[in-house]
Amino acid sequence: MRKKDYIFATMIFLIFIIILLRLWQLQILNTEKYKKLAEQNRIRIIKIPAPRGIIYDRNGIPLVENIPSFAVSISPEYAYKVDINILAKILNLSAEEIEKKLSKKYESIYMPIRIKEDLTFKEIAMLEARRSELPGLIIETEIKRHYPFGPATAHLLGYLGKITEEQIKDNLQYKNLPSYFMVGQTGLEKIFDDKLRGTPGEKIVEVDALGRELRLIKESPPVKGEDIYLTIDALLQESAYKSLETLTGAFVAIKPDTGEILALVSSPSFDPNIFVEGVPQHYWNELINNPQNPLLNRVIQGLYAPGSTFKVITALAGLEEGVITPDKVLVNCTGGISFGAWTFGCWKKGGHGPVNLRKALVESCDVYFYELGRILGIKKIHKYATLLGLGSPTGFNSDEKAGLVPDDEWKKNDKKASWFLGDTFNTSIGQGFLKVTPLQMARVMAIIVNEGVKVTPYIIRGNEAKKENLNLNPKNLEIIKKALSAVVNEPEGTASGARSYIIKFGGKTGTVQVISKKLKEKVSYKNIEHHAWFIGFAPTDDPEMAFSLIVEHGGSGGAVAAPVAKNILEGYILKKRQLNVKN
Repeated sequence: MRKKDYIFATMIFLIFIIILLRLWQLQILNTEKYKKLAEQNRIRIIKIPAPRGIIYDRNGIPLVENIPSFAVSISPEYAYKVDINILAKILNLSAEEIEKKLSKKYESIYMPIRIKEDLTFKEIAMLEARRSELPGLIIETEIKRHYPFGPATAHLLGYLGKITEEQIKDNLQYKNLPSYFMVGQTGLEKIFDDKLRGTPGEKIVEVDALGRELRLIKESPPVKGEDIYLTIDALLQESAYKSLETLTGAFVAIKPDTGEILALVSSPSFDPNIFVEGVPQHYWNELINNPQNPLLNRVIQGLYAPGSTFKVITALAGLEEGVITPDKVLVNCTGGISFGAWTFGCWKKGGHGPVNLRKALVESCDVYFYELGRILGIKKIHKYATLLGLGSPTGFNSDEKAGLVPDDEWKKNDKKASWFLGDTFNTSIGQGFLKVTPLQMARVMAIIVNEGVKVTPYIIRGNEAKKENLNLNPKNLEIIKKALSAVVNEPEGTASGARSYIIKFGGKTGTVQVISKKLKEKVSYKNIEHHAWFIGFAPTDDPEMAFSLIVEHGGSGGAVAAPVAKNILEGYILKKRQLNVKN
């Protein structure tokens, strides 16, 4: 054989060997890989969302529900074959939006790529009519969350949103879910997401070239999430929101003997239904840039000086320590009290005259409580304020603010300054460094009318509250309770203008200075008006609820907050009578 022929034969042999090796690699080594690539053209895995559990109020009224909805997706193998312009025209989306969605290369080669949710029947009909031009088209039935009370329950229930990358990292349960699945982002929807979410189902189907299902290979049905029953009374919740809707503030009511939360409203609020469909950027920007902060739950995160509502605590401290009696005239109020070069005024410039405890609470005499604070001293005021739960979270949930009850040690450590008698005066009437949440003040009211038993507020029906007997003298509590009833129901009371003939209630007004009185007289801007408080209980004879209400920059507690409380209670009672609802 010539050398030239030998070389040629060798080359042919080597090429043959290379082809054999390649065939061996394809058919033996990479069998599974190419089998999977072939199957992706005919196998589709469809995740089926589980119906979320329903959240009910104490009377079985649904606060959140599920409604059917439709969505369109594209099978991933057709991501670059589908006619984007047809989709854009039918779905009223831009071609760029659809292209961006299709280019994401979702979690799995089998997982459909979601294009649009909440389809109209017209959109569904148009998609079906042009299915032959849209290979890989999938129209899915899903369940959409709906909040029938809208903004009235937003801070309580929270809202749903699509799974975020952070949530996938933090929660292994989310890793195998499509990124368009909705999970709880805030409120009870987030806290109880594991229970409410249920277990998603899965369907494995064979499809043809157009993405139409040919046969079902395997199916595991979804398992519905657990239903949750709350202690909330939907009628009281709705009445509170309607009364506060145009104001900035908060209302919370609890059952004094159990700690069950009956209503929890923060205003301004937001519509959680908008979040279900994917919150538009402009709406989100409005929320986060709103100076009134609609996303803030003021019931547990709003911190305010309690104003004259704190006088209830100062009064109780005086009775418990034995430094006052109900009938003892402690001061002759002439409109103020002097201390060195300083004068601490009473809200009533002309004074209240001779004042005993009942008159001090009913007419909210500042001078009486200045003197009582001086006698008690800051240590004892601090003792009773913390005993009644101020300065620490109530135990309701982890997002609560603790607030602040100041004393000389706190001021020394925090302000690097000494404590003065003027600080004690301010603390005695609920001003100065004091900071409380509306929920804390509602619980203070509950302790007064529940014979000195402190309960931990809770919201899931069937739970049992932690209870602590504070060993307060029942006679002292009854003295305060009767005086607070007179605040509303007798002519001289600071809340007498809010007296109701539908439901008899009692309570204490409070007005919190935002700026000094002298400066306030020179300007008239809304945001420097005083905060208006009212804490109360109803009905007076056998209280079924203790509550607190604050209206930011509302003005006077007696002129503003107490009438709002009246509106809430009357609206609730009238609605109950209309529907014949019993708790």
